[in-house]
Amino acid sequence: MNVFFRELKAHWKGILFWSIGMVLLVGSGMAKYSAYQSTGQSINQIVAQFPKSVQIIMGMSGFDLTTAAGFYGVLFLYIALAATIHAALVGSDLIAKEERDRTSEFLYPKPISRVRVVTEKLLAGLVILVIFNLVTTLSSVYFVKYLNKGVSATHDILLLMAGMAFLQLIFFAVGAAVAGVNKHQKSSASIATSVLLLTFILYFVINLNDKLDFLKYLSPFKYFEAHTIITNGNLDPFYMVLSLIITAALIASTYFTYSRRDLSV
Repeated sequence: MNVFFRELKAHWKGILFWSIGMVLLVGSGMAKYSAYQSTGQSINQIVAQFPKSVQIIMGMSGFDLTTAAGFYGVLFLYIALAATIHAALVGSDLIAKEERDRTSEFLYPKPISRVRVVTEKLLAGLVILVIFNLVTTLSSVYFVKYLNKGVSATHDILLLMAGMAFLQLIFFAVGAAVAGVNKHQKSSASIATSVLLLTFILYFVINLNDKLDFLKYLSPFKYFEAHTIITNGNLDPFYMVLSLIITAALIASTYFTYSRRDLSV
């Protein structure tokens, strides 16, 4: 039995629907840029009239919204939110599904260790995340280039997608760790997404109050902000390493808890 291919087969519909959803999200989001441009009004002037708090909450602060690349920078925050929700759900589902769906008897009689089961499930999850990221990247490059009158913003998009990949890894690991430790598997997905949404809200709270900047390490969304990445032209090495450490710690926790708990059939 190959758990890796079994999980890919079980999730192919989910991959398809989420991929279509991301193409639609990017396409519809960038269509708004085209609509603003057709009015003949300066988007920057319109946004400048908004209170600073509104600009921050909408993610519009610090971008040149007259360019497709700048408008995409605003959209990126919500693309990243969708990507992390997907990653958390995948991580949680892969670890929790056997007990939640009462299909544990399919695995337990097989000559395969729990460590191998977790490893193959996580590898399948990584493939799913890669497919999701590639679809988002290709659709982003296409729509931005099309609306940017042929001017390429591929370098910035690739940097943003690399940052999104780190966010996906973190919340994929969060989902897996929650499912590994949670005794009530039906609630694992909701707990994982709740953690994610709390860090997302914290991101806005920190941006609204500079005195809370010391809390930025608690919100991965602060690690890879679109404006910072585009301005600097690179990802912050410190946050890249920190993301990998967090991911590794959570994955280690998943192995530890899943291998030692009593599983119901």
